[in-house]
Order: sequence, then C-alpha cells, then structure tokens
Amino acid sequence: MPDVASGSTFLRGLPAGSLGCMTRPAPEVYDRLRALVAIPEFRADPSSRESAVLNEVFTGEPLAEIPVGTAADVETAVERARAAQVAWAERSAKDRAAVLSRFATQVMRGREELMDIVQAETGKNRASAQEEVLDCLITGRHYAGTAPGLLAPKRVQGMLPGLTKAVVRRHPKGVVGVIAPWNYPLNLAATDALAALAAGNAVVIKPASITPFCALAAAEMLYRAGLPRDLFQVVPGPGGAVGGAIVDNVDYLMFTGSTETGRTLGRRCGERLIGFSAELGGKNAMIVTDGADLDEVAEVATRAFFSNSGQLCISMERVYVEKSVASQLIETLTARIGAMSLGPSYDFDAEMGSLISQDQLDTVTAHVDDAVAKGARVLAGGRPRPDLGPLFYEPTLLADVPEDATCFGEETFGPVVSIYPVDSVDEAVEKANDTEYGLNSSVFAGSDAEGEAIAARLRTGTVNVGEGYVAGWGSIAGPMGGMGASGVGRRHGEEGLLKYTEAQTVATQRVMHFGGPSFLSRDRWQSVLAPATDAMRFLPGR
Repeated sequence: MPDVASGSTFLRGLPAGSLGCMTRPAPEVYDRLRALVAIPEFRADPSSRESAVLNEVFTGEPLAEIPVGTAADVETAVERARAAQVAWAERSAKDRAAVLSRFATQVMRGREELMDIVQAETGKNRASAQEEVLDCLITGRHYAGTAPGLLAPKRVQGMLPGLTKAVVRRHPKGVVGVIAPWNYPLNLAATDALAALAAGNAVVIKPASITPFCALAAAEMLYRAGLPRDLFQVVPGPGGAVGGAIVDNVDYLMFTGSTETGRTLGRRCGERLIGFSAELGGKNAMIVTDGADLDEVAEVATRAFFSNSGQLCISMERVYVEKSVASQLIETLTARIGAMSLGPSYDFDAEMGSLISQDQLDTVTAHVDDAVAKGARVLAGGRPRPDLGPLFYEPTLLADVPEDATCFGEETFGPVVSIYPVDSVDEAVEKANDTEYGLNSSVFAGSDAEGEAIAARLRTGTVNVGEGYVAGWGSIAGPMGGMGASGVGRRHGEEGLLKYTEAQTVATQRVMHFGGPSFLSRDRWQSVLAPATDAMRFLPGR
C-alpha cells in the first residue's frame, strides 16, 4: 500500500465499539418484506425455491435470505402485470397521482426504517441513505402534482386553420421493466417506477442481487398507498436470467448501471423495437477558477467526491483548478478530507461509510495502487481500513496522476478523486470534455454568471454551479441523464414521465377535406394549393 504523503493527516474512524451500538433492522422486517416477492409458490412453500443469503455490509454477517427468481418467474409476473395494467390505465390520471401522493406520505412516515434497510444492504453512511429517501419523497410529490397536466390531451395546430382539429393524446406503453442498480437501490427502484405508474403502466422490477430488500420496501409502501399489487412486482435474481427475461417480455426498459451493460441491453431492446432509457457511467469533472471560495469548495467536495463512498454515477472523480489557486486548494482539500469521519454507523456521525462489496474494494485498491506505481502522489487516504469493517477504504485524493494510469480516464466508482492544475478556464473546459462520458459536472467560480457561462460549454447532461451533484439531481422538474456514453433518454421532468407513453395524434377534418372544395376543379385546386400553403407562414405559430 502507498504511504500517505508527508504533512497529511490520517482519517479518523468512529470511536471503538460504535459498531456494537448499531440498531440495524430486526429480522422480522426482512421476513415481512420477503413475503412481497413476486413468486407466489415461494410465499406458500419457501422450501420449493433456491434462496441466497445476504450479508450486512458493515460487518459481513448474515442479514437475511431472499428467493432467487428465474426467467419463468418474470414471464408470470409480466403476465399478471399486463392483465392488471388495463384497468389501471382506465383510471384517471388524477386518481393514479393520488396513489403517488400517498406513497410520499408513507415514505416520510417510514423514513427511519427505510434508511436502516438502505444502510444494512449497502454500507453507505446515513446521510447518503437519507438522500435516497428524500428523492423518493420529492419525486412522488412532483409527479403527483404534474402528471395529470402532462398526460391531459393537448390541442395542437391542425393542418388547415379552422378546418383541422388536432389533439395529442398519451397512452401508456403497457408493462415497463426496471433493472435497478445496487448503489442507490431504494430511489432508483422506486422513482423510475413512479413516473411509469403515473403514466398508466405496470412495472416489473429486477433489483440488484445484493440489494433486493430496498425495492421490496418501496413495493410495500406503494401497496399501502393503494396500488394494486400486480402493478408493481419485484423479481430478485441474477441479471442473466431475470434481467434478460425482463428485456424479452416488457414493452419498455429503464436501466441504470454500467455503460457496457447498457450497450448490451440497448441492442436487445433494438431487436425487439421497444423503447429504452438508461443512465450509465461517468467520469465527472469539477472546475475551480481562481475566483472561487476555496473553503466552500472543500466543504462541498466531501459530498461531491465521497457521498456513498464515491459509488455514485454523478459524483466527481476529476478536479481541474487554475494554477494560481491550485496549491491553496490542494492544501485545503487535503486537510478537509483528512479530517473526515469514516466508519460503520446507523446514525449521522459518519461522513462516509463502507464500499458495498469485495469487488468494489478490489477495484478501488487496484486503481490507487496502479496510479501510485506510475508516479501519482497520495495527498489523503489511499488505504483500506479493515479495522473498521471488511469493505472500508479511506476517501482518497491523488495528484500527479499520469495519463496511462487506469483511474485517469476510467470510472473508479469509489472514493478516489484526482486533482489537476491547469493554466486557464479554457484548458479546464477542454480537459473536462475530453472523455466519452457526459453525465454530470460541477463548476465553482467567482460569480454565478461566470459559473453559468462555463457550464454552457460543458458536454454533460447536468451541470451544478456552486454544488457537486445535489442541485442538478434534486431539481426534479428538469431532465436528468447523460450525453455520449453516459446514457440514453432522461429521468425527471416532463421527459422522465412522457417517455413511458405513446403519443397519438387525433386529427379531425371539418367542412372541407384535403381534396378541395366542390366548386373548384381538380386542376384549379392543385394550382392554388402550394401558394395557399406557403401563405400560411404568416399565421400565428407557423
């Protein structure tokens, strides 16, 4: 392991023995949620089904068992969902929105248990778990309020003014498949489904194999809110079997995960000619100009870099700072990161929690070791922390990372960020855009106007001025998604709802049809048609 650079401080863990004070969810919680799995025979006879043991991430100790689904289970779930969706689509958009509103109320009331489940399954700190809960809350309320208006028939300009009435109607896709990730397993299971349900669809979801109970907790709250059970079904299991069967049977797919897997799923959806939306990987950059408040930058950076231990597709992994303030920012960041509290805790004491799996720990360790072997310096962190738990790694700041280092261009998806001094803002923008990804970015400048001007030059789906990711993500009325290899389509905003619909234009021709009035000959009508059509450019809206 690399040595921590001279002058930096070691990250402090939580007090010894704090793990023993944790109050993770009781076993009865998992028994209750497991009964919601969309495998009827398992509920009747658990012995008939293969199951998998899930461990609490903080300790590595067994947490609960979950049945393992199959392709046949998905087919059954989709069949039930398709039957239930017909009646659901016939209900008014206002009626469906009321279910989302009640779901948000359930989330608010049950937020403590939800955070416990999220932490037990993922190992993230409680503040990161609360972000998931709050996202479910605001998304549910947003679409409860906006869906009826977005889905209402819209009058548009017809072909012949006064003679053609044109109305656009929105029909649901049918059954939407959601393949949810392990890093944010509650909100990315629930919120994509909320928009689909509001639009009149049914949802069949495959949660990540290591985080199924978050999706089941969302299901329970939707059922309590009045959603018919067959409209939201959870089938846990491996991606090859369960995920593949979802792609092969649903009418639309929403996927969050790696770019590599997204490309594979996109091809399969294309073969079936079904719609596909995906939020994929990122190598997100932060730009800091010489007019920025560096103390504020350092404070925001602890979240922008290390929320959910860096296992966040919209977190920052690169920092480009003007050379005139680079040394000062490096000093400030190093001190702030070195003072972060790290450890297992079911309260808000820890600023950063654990990684989720041995695979993630191995990847982070390999990226840091590779960078150091090729000449990078560790300014803060840089080590696993087995004294805190099996999967902890210190939040890490690197400098002098060479271009041939793995973490220079590849997404680490862990608590590792690299800082690069640059000569100018132009150079910072050029380097920030020099990637196949385009998901999120961050700008800190001397003024909002300067920051927004820089933001307009960045090729990312969201840009946060004066923040890392929360402002863009939390602005639910605006679209969220990636450019380039970072995704297809958008979640949030109008696009995040309307993508789950089929647009239908109903045009009613009145008084005179397109063949012309009876008092004009065919030749005469055709001769005046082009000039008349051209003259319509003078009408409002043309």
